[in-house]
Amino acid sequence: QVQLVESGGGLVQAGGSLRLSCAASGSILSINAMGWYRQAPGNQRELVATINLGGRTNVADSVKGRFTISRDNAKNTVYLQMNSLKHEDTAVYYCNADTVRYYYEGRIYEHDYWGQGTQVTVHS
Repeated sequence: QVQLVESGGGLVQAGGSLRLSCAASGSILSINAMGWYRQAPGNQRELVATINLGGRTNVADSVKGRFTISRDNAKNTVYLQMNSLKHEDTAVYYCNADTVRYYYEGRIYEHDYWGQGTQVTVHS
């Protein structure tokens, strides 16, 4: 089937940078949109940024100008470059793959997938 594997989270000082990666693996035929969401303790999961198959992006106002989302369609991988990090960016960041078409045991399926989450902690 399909798995999303995230990497790149960690601990950073305010003003620093991190780069998150999320690679989708499996017999993937296409992925409509890929993106990043985050959830801080006590808060609901919120959209950070998404990018569709054509490269169109949607970025939350709270991170606009600081975070950049990009995608390598050949590798089924999405990246989130996070610059000028703030304490309020501290959260678990989740990768999402929307409408993944994949081949499994002779059939084609479509599902959405989430990564396991990666912690980003920004010290002020």
